[in-house]
Amino acid sequence: MDTTVQSKQKPRPRPQVMKLTEAAAARITELTKRADSEIVGLRVGIKNGGCAGQSYTVEYAHEIRPTDEVVEDRGVKILVDPKAVLFLLGTEMDYKADKLQAQFIFNNPNQISACGCGESVQLTPAKG
Repeated sequence: MDTTVQSKQKPRPRPQVMKLTEAAAARITELTKRADSEIVGLRVGIKNGGCAGQSYTVEYAHEIRPTDEVVEDRGVKILVDPKAVLFLLGTEMDYKADKLQAQFIFNNPNQISACGCGESVQLTPAKG
């Protein structure tokens, strides 16, 4: 293959791993302002456990790790754990509050099932 042609091609843009709704961005902004110490954003990941096999994690991020996938959307920053990127690709993060509970909701096209209580999910890596 001619390397001059290859070097002239622009690299393919990387897809944004996650998107945020206005409600999620507003909640993240509020949490950032109320944090006890300085944070750079929220870190989102996946952990094994629960009746469906996996669950989402959301925690304060005090630093950006070299391996983090940084997502900036609607004026806030989300850091995605590198082990979770393929499971979260295409996910929309929302925030819902009602009289009984308030929580981040993940509208994830890679989710194939969830437990009845909604605390754990079963995910498959994104294809293509």
